[in-house]
Amino acid sequence: KMSPALFNFVEAKDKFTASARFALTGKTSKPLINAFNQTPGNETEKKTTLDQALRGVLGDQIIEQKSSCDDYLSLIYLSIDAVTEGICSATTPFLLLGDVLDCLPLDQCDKIFSFVEENVSTWKSNSFYTAGKNYLLRMCNDLLRRLSKSQNTVFCGRIQLFLARLFPLSEKSGLNLQSQFNLDNITVFNKNEQESTLGHKHTEEKEDGMEVEEGEMGEDDAPAPCSIPIDYNLYRKFWTLQDYFRNPVQCYDKFSWMTFLKYSDETLAVFKSYKLDDMQASKRKLEELRASGGEHVYFAKFLTSEKLMDLQLSDSNFRRHILLQYLILFQYLKGQVKFKSSSCVLNDDQTTWIEETTKLVYQLLREIPPDGDKFATMVEHILNTEENWNAWKNEGCPSFVKERYIDDKPKRPTRKRQAPEDFLGKGPDRKIFMGNDELTRLWNLNQDNMEACKSDSREFMPSLDEFFAEAIEQADPANMVEEEYKVVRNPNYGWRALRLLSRRSPHFFQPTNQKFKSLADYLDSMVSKLAKELPKDIPSEEIKTGEEDDDDNGDNLLKDSNDSPGIQSKLVTNQQMDDIAAKLGAQWKTLASHLEMKAAELREIETDSEDVDMQAKLLLVAWQDREGAQATVENLITALNAAGFSQIADSLSEA
Repeated sequence: KMSPALFNFVEAKDKFTASARFALTGKTSKPLINAFNQTPGNETEKKTTLDQALRGVLGDQIIEQKSSCDDYLSLIYLSIDAVTEGICSATTPFLLLGDVLDCLPLDQCDKIFSFVEENVSTWKSNSFYTAGKNYLLRMCNDLLRRLSKSQNTVFCGRIQLFLARLFPLSEKSGLNLQSQFNLDNITVFNKNEQESTLGHKHTEEKEDGMEVEEGEMGEDDAPAPCSIPIDYNLYRKFWTLQDYFRNPVQCYDKFSWMTFLKYSDETLAVFKSYKLDDMQASKRKLEELRASGGEHVYFAKFLTSEKLMDLQLSDSNFRRHILLQYLILFQYLKGQVKFKSSSCVLNDDQTTWIEETTKLVYQLLREIPPDGDKFATMVEHILNTEENWNAWKNEGCPSFVKERYIDDKPKRPTRKRQAPEDFLGKGPDRKIFMGNDELTRLWNLNQDNMEACKSDSREFMPSLDEFFAEAIEQADPANMVEEEYKVVRNPNYGWRALRLLSRRSPHFFQPTNQKFKSLADYLDSMVSKLAKELPKDIPSEEIKTGEEDDDDNGDNLLKDSNDSPGIQSKLVTNQQMDDIAAKLGAQWKTLASHLEMKAAELREIETDSEDVDMQAKLLLVAWQDREGAQATVENLITALNAAGFSQIADSLSEA
């Protein structure tokens, strides 16, 4: 027995099939809609059943072979109405179209495809586009595989134009993003000279060791004689150029370029000297062709028979094809293509030759009848537009659609009011009101805010003696401050101390061989150096330097245990080094040799600063860091006298 579910499906399909046939006869979709509404079951089941019923009706029409294209199109129109009414799937019209085109010969496919072209707006609507775009693309590709590229060129072009209208410009599936070439497009010609059908009347002058032979030409249609013979040698070179047009990357190879250059020069020389058909005769033929209603026929694929060579050279349409290929090739070689290899670069000679040849090609195009000037101008415009497309692809194919913000509320024109004089600072007291008392006070402290930022009151960096006064006092053993309670042990204090030393102390950037285990140990060493350079007017009760004779603990960080108080008091101060550096100036290198400074240290000083006074100061600081407690006034006076700076030494001893 048949199950109830299967019985319902078969019954519904038969009902829908009968309704579809009746709808086709009456050319209305109402019978189909009524049958759908009266059939029990859920929407999905009924839609699936109707889809199968419509495909079954189409199958019967094809099998009967009595139906015309109009019958097929009527059924497809019926399916479109059914989709609009919501009673069948959105993919059904595309499945029906695919079935029809698969079963019909090409001449009838042309009529069906005209229907597809006319309804492109329907396919792009929201109801059909998402569901059918892949079906349409597959259908078009199947048609292109059946069509001949040389015999059905117009039909192939119509399919490509339809796809361009169907899909948006930014649809990357239809773009050659990586600039790949159709390497399968090979032009076949006779490469065996022994099998050549060109005649051998007499041999011309030898060129590069090869015999150049003049071919036979017809007596009736023979064009004017050419300075270059139409022989197999020219035939071979002419058709070899098609391989370069097919794969332009070869032109970047040195040896391939030389071959291309030689063959091109000969071909263009033939075009330049070979006389074309009479211009008036060509116009007359074209007018007669238009008057008779005939189409201008041409072949997309070249015919490479040797017998046609002389006729092709005198044919305007053929010559335009070849010259246009040159222009397209030159545009690729010169253009900036994203996926070009880094080695694909033209040298100066190649660039110059391409520019000169481009001018020659355009000149030849203008000389070709009929309407040569118009054709050349149109080609130039198209190639300029192509550069814009190339730039668009290099940028990643951004969408051409710009999103606009739509404000539902209608905008009312507003009248701009003049800002009050008080706000603009043009009032009697030129005071700018900021809307807040405190902001107004701050803003009007100074008329020029940049100058206000440069004032002395904006200097918040403390001096070295102010900041390190507490650390120096704690470093004195007489004060007996335990290590854990010293400020140098505080990480926050240490961080601020490093920032201040980098801005104000010359010791910070001096190289040293001494290694410190922690930041606190380093700051202890720096505090010891700074204490020796403090001004003399600092109260001694605040800053102890360890000069008391009753120092019992021996841990004094501010003096060397081997130094006597007398020597300790004569250490060179920072102020003295500044004075000496200013007086030395550019002669600091003379003193450097007597201070026993190494050549590497001198080069480092010259690298650190270009100012001679600063270089002299860095010399003295480096000497002080090296000598430590021995950097006394007496030792420096001795070095100055030995270097011949007696006046500077006298001024230092008097101080």
